[in-house]
Amino acid sequence: MLTFAASKGSESLAAFLEGDLRKDLLRFTTAGSVDDGKSTLIGRLLHDAKAVYEDHVASVQRSKINRSGGSFDFSLLTDGLRAEREQGITIDVAYRYFSTSRRKFIIADTPGHEQYTRNMATGASTADLAIILVDATKGLLTQTHRHAYIASLLGIRWIIAAINKMDLVGYREDVFTRLQRDFLALAAQLGIPSLECIPISGLEGGDIVSASENMPWYSGPTLLGHLETVDFRQVRSLDRVRFPIQYVIRPDFRFRGFAGQLASGSLRPGDALVALPSRRETRVKRIVGFDGDREQAFAPQSVAVELENEIDLSRGDMLVSPSNLPAVSRDFSATVVWLHVDPLLIGKPLLLKQTTRSVKARVRRILHRVNVNTFEHEPAERLEMNGIAEVEVETSQPLFLDSYAASRATGSFILIDPFSNATVGACMVRETFFAGTTGPEERNSASPADALGDVTTRERHRRHGHRPGILLLGDRLSLAKWLERALFQDGFEAVVVDGSGVASPVLAGFLMALYSAGLVVLCPNSPLAPEDLAELPLEDIFKATGIPAAAKQDAETNGAQILQDALAFAGKLRLSPEHKPAGKEF
Repeated sequence: MLTFAASKGSESLAAFLEGDLRKDLLRFTTAGSVDDGKSTLIGRLLHDAKAVYEDHVASVQRSKINRSGGSFDFSLLTDGLRAEREQGITIDVAYRYFSTSRRKFIIADTPGHEQYTRNMATGASTADLAIILVDATKGLLTQTHRHAYIASLLGIRWIIAAINKMDLVGYREDVFTRLQRDFLALAAQLGIPSLECIPISGLEGGDIVSASENMPWYSGPTLLGHLETVDFRQVRSLDRVRFPIQYVIRPDFRFRGFAGQLASGSLRPGDALVALPSRRETRVKRIVGFDGDREQAFAPQSVAVELENEIDLSRGDMLVSPSNLPAVSRDFSATVVWLHVDPLLIGKPLLLKQTTRSVKARVRRILHRVNVNTFEHEPAERLEMNGIAEVEVETSQPLFLDSYAASRATGSFILIDPFSNATVGACMVRETFFAGTTGPEERNSASPADALGDVTTRERHRRHGHRPGILLLGDRLSLAKWLERALFQDGFEAVVVDGSGVASPVLAGFLMALYSAGLVVLCPNSPLAPEDLAELPLEDIFKATGIPAAAKQDAETNGAQILQDALAFAGKLRLSPEHKPAGKEF
C-alpha cells in the first residue's frame, strides 16, 4: 500500500509539474503617474489571487506604516525598499511572480515619478503587456502620456488602461466613459493596436480579481480575467536566424562550440549560416543544450552550436541565415530615452552595447525631440534626462542590425558613458543607412555587403554633413582665413589653399583631390577660372572675382558682400539645413 501510494503521489506531482510547464508566461508591467495606486493595485492582485505567503501578510499587518486609510496597506506587499515604505512611493523596479490555473505571470511594478522614468523603461523593456493606471480623480496626466509613449516605443502591443480609484468618484459610469474616451484617443495617436479599459478600485478590490457590485454598468472582464485570457503571443519568423556569439567553448581538441542566446529564428543541424562580419558560409553540425544534444533550438533559448567547418568566430560576431541578412552598418537612426542627469550632447564619445557587441559611438545629430504632451517633434541640440528623441548614431565598427519593430533583440542597444560606466541611454533602431545611400529608395535596395566595402563619395558627404565645394576668392587671403574660421565653427570641413606661385595644372589637380575628399576649399591668389575645373559640377564652384563692384563701392563694402555671398553658397552645400556635425574622433 505504501509503495502504491508513493507511486500514485509521484505520478500526480509529475503531472502537476508537466502541466505547469505547459502554461504560458505573460510578462507585464505597471506604469502611471505618482500616487495613481500602482503598488496598491499589484498588492491587491497578489493578495486576492492568493499569491502571497501568510507570513508576508502578517508582517504587513504588524507594520507601523499604513497610508491606505484602510485596515491593510496592500502597497507594502510590493514596496520592499526602506525608502519606499518611508516615502510611500516606488523607486526601484519590483519584480513579482505568481501563477493561476490558466497562466504564469511576472510583474514589473515600476515607479511613477518623472525622476525614475528610466526605471519604468527598464521594467517595460521585457514586457508583453502594460497596465497603465489613471487616477479617476485626476484624469490623464503628463506621466500617463510619457509612459504610454514609452510603452508604444518599446513595442508593447497590449495595453490595459486601469481607471483606478473609482470608489473616490462614487463609481460613476460617466467618469469612466470620459476617461476611456480620452485614453482611446491617446492610443489611436500612438498607434497602440490593442487596448482594454477597465474600471477598478485598488483599495476596495473592485474588478481586480472579482467583479464589483458597485459597478453593475460595467460588463467587461476583470483585470485578472483579462490577463488570463489575452492572446499576447506574436507570430515569430523562424527563418530570421540571429545568433550573437557570447562565448567560445573549447574543453578539448574534439569540441569547439559557440555559446549564446538565440535572439530570433530557429536552428537545426544541417542549417546553412553566414558568419558576420567575415561573411564566411558554414553549416550547423550540432546543437548542445544544458541537457544534451538537441534536434532544434528556438529563440530565446541559450545553446552552444558546433559548426561543420573551422571558422574564426569570437564574442560580438553573429551567425545569421543567408536568406535573411541583417543590415551591416555604422550609420543608423534610433529613438533614444535619455536616462542620465548629464544631458546628451552631440558628438560626445560614448560606448554602445548591442547584443554581445560593444563599440565606440557618438550621436552625430538629434533629428528631433518628442514633446510627450502633444507628441510633436521639436528641434533640439541636446537632450535632458527622461527626454525622448530620434537621433542619428555613428559607430566605430559595423553593427548587425534589424529595426526594433522586426526584432527587439537585434534592434535595441544601450549607450554607456565611457568614463563613469553608467548606462545613459536606452535606444531602439529605426532605420539603417547603408554605405553610399542617401534616399529611402537607395537604402532599401542597397546590399548589406556595401557597408564593408570601399568608402564612397556619398558616404564622405554624410560623414561631413555637406557636399564639397571650391571657392575662388581672388587676392583676398585675409578674407579666406576669416571665412575658414566661420565655416569651421558652423560645422563645415573647410581648408585654405593659397595659390600663390603654384602652376595652374598642379593647383587644379590638388583642388580636385581635396574636393574628392569631401572638403570645402577656400583658394585665394589663384590663377584658375571655373573652366579650369571643368570636371567638377559648376554649382559647386564659387568665384568671387565674378562679382561686379560699383564704382563708388569701397574695398570693405565689396569684401562684406563677397563674404555674405560665400556664406550663402556654403549654406547650399549642406545635406540638410539643421545638420551640424560634431567632431569625428571616437
